[in-house]
Amino acid sequence: MIRDKSNSASKSVSKKKPAASAAPDKRITVVTRPSFRRERALIKRGVWPVAGCDEAGRGPLAGPVVAAAVVLDPARVPKGLDDSKRLTAERREELFEEICATASFSVAVASPARIDRDNILRASLWALARAVHALPEMPKHVFVDGRDKLATPCDCDAVIGGDGIVASIAAASIIAKVTRDRLMCQLALDCPDYGFEQHKGYGVPEHLEALDRLGPSSHHRSFFAPVVAARLKHFPAPVEPDLFTVDAESEAAASEAA
Repeated sequence: MIRDKSNSASKSVSKKKPAASAAPDKRITVVTRPSFRRERALIKRGVWPVAGCDEAGRGPLAGPVVAAAVVLDPARVPKGLDDSKRLTAERREELFEEICATASFSVAVASPARIDRDNILRASLWALARAVHALPEMPKHVFVDGRDKLATPCDCDAVIGGDGIVASIAAASIIAKVTRDRLMCQLALDCPDYGFEQHKGYGVPEHLEALDRLGPSSHHRSFFAPVVAARLKHFPAPVEPDLFTVDAESEAAASEAA
């Protein structure tokens, strides 16, 4: 018996296992810490003091915006500086105390009334500039977190995501955040039913529920949408009569006279 070699060859090929699929691409995200590199480069050029600025509280529905400016001591830069949002509350408190003990800093506050008057961006930039001017010594250069430069007499660089890049901005973010959190806990004593000590004025469900139930407090920002809705619910604006509006009392009096 003659075996068909071509047929057996094709069968052997068909029995081969398919090639294993390529391994999934596992990308590793490296999170870098803020460095003192930019400040040190300016120091080498004879530019000093160098300050970092940041604010806390642009997004909440209540409470102030708090801005901070920090000039770190090049010989005593605290270890572990980072964007305040990436730190635990306990670690922020520890770094806050270390920054206060080793650096020069200042704080400025934009109240809800100023936010209502100027809008949140202008109020934030005003507070940041005020913090720079409040430093014990006017810096020669300022790094500020964000897109907008500040109205200061010194040079200013706006650094997008600066609180995760520049050490002095990271330090300012910690000072601003801890200071604002403490202020919100104080406001909670004045308005205990809103939960300011928990959510710090941000629009979380618990805050929105309290706002809907109680209406706005004096610490709320009047023109933020949820606050507007709560105000209209609890304090509806009276309807202004026009020329064609019929006053019920006048109509009744006229009918009686007739």
